[in-house]
Amino acid sequence: MGGTRPALPPADDRDPDLTPGAAPVGTLMVQDIGGPRWAERRERAVEERRVTLALREAILPEPGASIDLPYARIAVRYVPAGRASSLGGDWYDAAPLPDGRMFLAVGDVSGHGLPAIAEMAQLRHALLGLSMTGACPGRLLTWLNTLVLTRLDDTTATAVCGHFDPATRLFTWAQAGHPAPILVRRGGARQLGAPRGVVLGATSSLPYGVADVRLEPGDLLLMFTDGLVERRSRDIGAGVSLIVEAAVATGLGTAGADLDAGLDRLLEAIGGPNPEDDTCLLAVAVTGEGPRHP
Repeated sequence: MGGTRPALPPADDRDPDLTPGAAPVGTLMVQDIGGPRWAERRERAVEERRVTLALREAILPEPGASIDLPYARIAVRYVPAGRASSLGGDWYDAAPLPDGRMFLAVGDVSGHGLPAIAEMAQLRHALLGLSMTGACPGRLLTWLNTLVLTRLDDTTATAVCGHFDPATRLFTWAQAGHPAPILVRRGGARQLGAPRGVVLGATSSLPYGVADVRLEPGDLLLMFTDGLVERRSRDIGAGVSLIVEAAVATGLGTAGADLDAGLDRLLEAIGGPNPEDDTCLLAVAVTGEGPRHP
């Protein structure tokens, strides 16, 4: 047939969960064909989100749970991305070691959806198992990097992990291309200086450094993924500065304050959950002198 072809509807890059709008004039035939396809896409998106959330819930500890210890209180906020297509591989861990120290970790696997969740599970369980050796955090990340390079093709990940020793209140930590923790102390807040460390899966030739900081009763340590601080409208540096300011403004870490309520206020103060990425926040409040070795 000759003549001008009818215009196709504009490309729609909205989330598949959303229902397409009314068909433009002249595109009824296209929309009649596309309607069932939209329904299929929506069903697939809903099912993938359901499976992804169920898998992650089976892998990760209860995200709203708190851990009360004689020397500290640990709380977590984990908020999935608002869009199904953006669900990612963020993870966290807080586990006691055989020697009495506490192992703390937060990480983020590149990508989204079920592949990222599956790789996250491998890295989280591997790092937790390796931590039981008692090796320093830098060595743990070196081993984890070897796993990514040899077993997970075309995958990269970031992580920060450390040991908190209640006897000395020393937090010893390392990072692999990940935002450094924030320390809230006596009404102020600052990001810790990060030791050297490249993204997991980038290279095997660069070592992972180690740093330490002695925490005090009343201190609050914040470990987080980039979904907490990064948005389309700002970079990670600006987001970290916003967290530091919000931690002070909301009274986070104030003696006697409710830690769980404080974390909720912090998330609200920075604009709420990230619609395009998972948000993970692990907070450690030092509550006392800690046990003493005999």
